[in-house]
Amino acid sequence: MATTELDIKMKILLAARTLFARQGFDGTSVRQICEEAGANVALVSYHFGGKDNVFGALFAQFFPGNRLEAYEPFFHDPIVGLKKLVEEVTRFRLSDPELVIIIQQEIFKQSPRVAIIQQNIFPVWKKVRELLEKGRQSGVFQFRSLDNTMFFIMGTLLFHKNTDYFLPLLSDGVPTFDNMYRDAAVFVLRGLGVPGKAEDYL
Repeated sequence: MATTELDIKMKILLAARTLFARQGFDGTSVRQICEEAGANVALVSYHFGGKDNVFGALFAQFFPGNRLEAYEPFFHDPIVGLKKLVEEVTRFRLSDPELVIIIQQEIFKQSPRVAIIQQNIFPVWKKVRELLEKGRQSGVFQFRSLDNTMFFIMGTLLFHKNTDYFLPLLSDGVPTFDNMYRDAAVFVLRGLGVPGKAEDYL
C-alpha cells in the first residue's frame, strides 16, 4: 500500500478515535470523521467498508493487548508475568485515554460493539487468570477465589481514570506512570501474599 494511503488511513483512525471519545460512536458520522481527518467521505468505505469496521480497526491499530505474544518470555514466571501485565495495562490507560473512554462508553451502554471490545480485552484478563492460577499452584500466590482476586486486580488497575477529578484530594500532584505502575505492582503482589520488601517486586 502506498505511503499516502497508509497516511490517510491513519488520519481517519486518529480522527475517529478523537470523535468517538468526544461524541460517542452513535453521535459521530462518517462525514464528521472525514472532515476531522481532511479526507474524502468515500475513503472510509474504500479503506474500511464503513464506520463499524473503523471501530474494529481502532483496536487492531492501537490496543496493545493484541500483541500479547511479544510478552510471552515474561509469562514463564507468574510474578514477573503479572508485574508485566500491571505495567502494560497502566501504560495503556495513561497513554491512550481516548480509547479508554471509548471502551468505557460502549460497555456502559452495552452496545453491539461490546463483542469487539471483549474479543480484544478478554485475552489480557485470561492471561491474568492463568498467571494467578499458576502462581497459586506453585505456592507463590495466596488467595481463596480466583474470580474475586481477578476482580480486585481489575479494580486496582482500572479505577483510576480521571486524575483531575481527584486532584483536590491528592498531596503528590498528578501521579507519574512510574509511580503509578510501581505502587500498583506492590499493592497487587502484597495482596497476593508474595513475601519480601517492596523493592524486591520491581
